[in-house]
Amino acid sequence: MPIADYKTYCRMLDNARKGGFAYPAINVTSTNTANAALAGFAEAKSDGIIQVSTGGGEHASGTAVKDMVMGAMSIAQHVHLMAQKYNVFIALHTDHCTSDKLDKFVKPLIAETAKRRKAGQPNLFSSHMFDGGNLPLAENLRIAKELLALCHENEIILEIEAGVVGGEEDGVAHEKSEKLYTTPQDMLQVAREMRSVAGARFMFAACFGNVHGVYKPGDVLLKPSILRDGQAAVEKEFGKEGRFDLVFHGGSGSDIKDIHEAISYGVVKMNIDTDTQYTFTRPIVDHVMKNYDGVLRIDGEVGNKKVYDPRSYLKAAEQGMAKRVVQACADLKSTGTTMAGK
Repeated sequence: MPIADYKTYCRMLDNARKGGFAYPAINVTSTNTANAALAGFAEAKSDGIIQVSTGGGEHASGTAVKDMVMGAMSIAQHVHLMAQKYNVFIALHTDHCTSDKLDKFVKPLIAETAKRRKAGQPNLFSSHMFDGGNLPLAENLRIAKELLALCHENEIILEIEAGVVGGEEDGVAHEKSEKLYTTPQDMLQVAREMRSVAGARFMFAACFGNVHGVYKPGDVLLKPSILRDGQAAVEKEFGKEGRFDLVFHGGSGSDIKDIHEAISYGVVKMNIDTDTQYTFTRPIVDHVMKNYDGVLRIDGEVGNKKVYDPRSYLKAAEQGMAKRVVQACADLKSTGTTMAGK
């Protein structure tokens, strides 16, 4: 299917909210990881979200270029082409862009979409994230509203965050603090400010103890009830239509009970990166360890081209990651929910 257009993406989010499930949002850094995500969604018969971070975009552009915008565009164009081979809808998203990188990443990508739209072409990306969680909330929302208006002009959905997600991603680290928990008052302020951009669609990453990465049991204390209380406060003021489309960051390794509870409070998107990184790398390690004397030229030998050919281990890596995407769809209850053909 073609990449989901704005109306289809909105239908996807509405379908998740109504159906009580969430879409896995899979971070990718290359054509191999993008192919793995596509294959996993197709096998699960689930629509889904493929996303690129600033670091992912820079990586995709190559070590000699290091251009986050060009790398993100390259991955997006690849997904646009390959998604047509799969019978599910895919939305393209950019992940975690802080305020100091907006002019270097999100805004150039929005400009590229505007350029494409004028030429009668589909949007490059379906949605973008602005991560202003490290800013005072008033400043965060001031920037977010400006971005939301710009996105709305180009039929793009914006994702915002209030509070911070702990752990580290793309070199940005946050320690445990009160900012790991968004308050109902914060959520009300977000609703009041963002609703002032009439007709615009946005998603909201409220923080309830989320931490990037995977930790041992007991190291991370999630409080999904924060989402329940915040949604209740918003619904009291704005009615059911005011409830947020919520995003769960730091989803890798989370307890399935916490995931399902968060979905019950309105989470429609959960980011997964650490787990898929591991399941991509694990088969490569296995391949190298089993074929050590073939992947290396040892003691004057020539090795074994069949096992040091990158295709031999990257195929296994892609398949390993695709299986984890299938599992993510099952965990988030999106298996078999594709709107393709409906």
